[in-house]
Amino acid sequence: MSQTKHIHILGICGTFMGGIAAIAKQAGYRVTGCDANVYPPMSTQLEAQGIELIEGFGVAQLDLKPDVFVIGNVVSRGNPLMEEILNRNLPYISGPQWLAQTILHDKWVLAVAGTHGKTTTSAMLAWILEYAKLHPCFLIGGVPENFGISARLTESPFFVIEADEYDTAFFDKRSKFVHYHPRTAILNNLEFDHADIFDNLAAIETQFHHLVRTVPGNGLIVCNGREVSLDRVLQRGCWTPVERFGNSDGWQIDASNRVTLCGEMQGTLNWELFGEHNRLNALAALSAARHAGVPIAQGLAALSEFRNVKRRMEVRGVVNGITVYDDFAHHPTAIDTTVAGLRHKVGKSRILAVLEPRSNTMKLGVMKDALPGSLKDADLVFCYAGNLGWDARGALAPLGSKAIVEDDLGALIGKIAAAAQSGDHILVMSNGGFGGIHEKLLKQLQH
Repeated sequence: MSQTKHIHILGICGTFMGGIAAIAKQAGYRVTGCDANVYPPMSTQLEAQGIELIEGFGVAQLDLKPDVFVIGNVVSRGNPLMEEILNRNLPYISGPQWLAQTILHDKWVLAVAGTHGKTTTSAMLAWILEYAKLHPCFLIGGVPENFGISARLTESPFFVIEADEYDTAFFDKRSKFVHYHPRTAILNNLEFDHADIFDNLAAIETQFHHLVRTVPGNGLIVCNGREVSLDRVLQRGCWTPVERFGNSDGWQIDASNRVTLCGEMQGTLNWELFGEHNRLNALAALSAARHAGVPIAQGLAALSEFRNVKRRMEVRGVVNGITVYDDFAHHPTAIDTTVAGLRHKVGKSRILAVLEPRSNTMKLGVMKDALPGSLKDADLVFCYAGNLGWDARGALAPLGSKAIVEDDLGALIGKIAAAAQSGDHILVMSNGGFGGIHEKLLKQLQH
């Protein structure tokens, strides 16, 4: 690839577009980009790689004269820079399509799809391949602790990608993953989510079937055998061998972490992670890695050295015997499995669950009736209701006096700190920055 090729990325500071920027830079492109909010950690990560960042979407950026504008899905009609690109008939392309045409076309793509666990499972899979000395390329929607970066390009034929069902761009309403053409596809689970772009579960199942249609006959689909929704997807038509996990037909793992395949013992998983969801993620990663040639025993050995992704039950600090965790959970199912996993780990110690309903789906209130049930294992629940379009107090009323809702973040932090006692575990769950709550809370707990 020529050093002179230049791409300019609109919406560069999202995890996915930032990953594309890093990969393009490693492929020898000149990379520039802009976003509405250029701030750490993504801004520092990009600048450290020699990528020039511009705040905002000013029309003056056209003077950069890139070969093509790569458009992130945060960009919509009415964006001043995008409007001028259209008016002048300048070349533009979505991030997933640019990646597919430029980088992925000659790779063995291992794509990890599903409502939950995509980032963690992608990180596990990339690490197993790395441990097996296959030195994979990857693009993951988080920072795996084993690598310290979210994206990299290598000479390896293997490319692990987190395959998101969210739409591609304002001009391409297909799911991102339709562009990737994987040879190995993990279908981890499938529930209703992204209520801002999908009307119902059937609409998401249709997109998952679009993905299934792109997997070749000499590929492999690794499918969660417990999900009726995924059964429906495959019943629409499947032209690829399927390996299931989580049921007796395929891969299974018991509470002692013993792994079996079609009833035959394969070995034991020795690791620090907890929770049934992580055990299933591990099975999916082991199956996909085996398709790429990694023996199961080697996969298990790799997972014994796996360190999770940042913001997945990440301990942010311990003050006066109180542990504060950061977790990305923002869908009731993910909240449920995260709280249950922590409960399994801490036994009878108190769990203070702190929630910011921030995802588009949660802000719309679509999942609000499922929230009380998902928080049942917590001793106290604190919810930040600032900027919500629905009644959080009403939604959490079934939890009675153990639920505390505040519209003001400072007041919420004050109440958490007042309630916390030595030995407690404070689990903060949000898919955003949550106003820097972790540092503020740790500071307040010190006083």
